[in-house]
Amino acid sequence: MTTNKKTTTSTTASLAGATLADSAASKLQRKLAAGVLSQAVPGRETGAELERVAGQALGNDRSAAVTRQLAASLVSQSNRKR
Repeated sequence: MTTNKKTTTSTTASLAGATLADSAASKLQRKLAAGVLSQAVPGRETGAELERVAGQALGNDRSAAVTRQLAASLVSQSNRKR
């Protein structure tokens, strides 16, 4: 098994932190933001359930730009086997 060497960029981590601090952020945005921040540590990768949620958010034309950016970060760090 190979180790995931991808990590969240500082820009995306800052966006995730701001999203978690924003009281107007949706439940989905908070969930995605938490996943993004957890991947700031090397070796972490997106779990199957969060990967599914992020994929749905990317596929939804009505998703906000912040939601799409967080979801894209999660999907880019997903397990290649899935």
